[in-house]
Amino acid sequence: MLNLSHKNLALYKISLLLVKEVYSLTKKFPKEEQYGLVSQLRRAAVSVCSNLAEGSARISAKEKKRFYEIARASLVEIDTQVEISILLEYLSPENIIEFAKYEESVFKILSKFISNLGFSTH
Repeated sequence: MLNLSHKNLALYKISLLLVKEVYSLTKKFPKEEQYGLVSQLRRAAVSVCSNLAEGSARISAKEKKRFYEIARASLVEIDTQVEISILLEYLSPENIIEFAKYEESVFKILSKFISNLGFSTH
């Protein structure tokens, strides 16, 4: 594996933990959700890490902004899908405590990171 600077960021490390937690939580979903919520949640979680990495590799501020905003949008997508999963009783508020910590940390750090680069955080 390449020794790249984004791998040293707390933001990236926490986003990897978020991916691990999403995979762990979705293992318990019904089989009929394998190509539905399970797939969507996992792809969105991987998208957060991937877009952080790709944004870090970009030179221009405009390109960095685009990838960081995609990462943040993927995080919001995950949040919505977890809310739906709770509504459908695949998850409960009690079994997403660790996930929620990672999600909130990534969102706050990423928003601050974008803000420090001079971009709006909505």
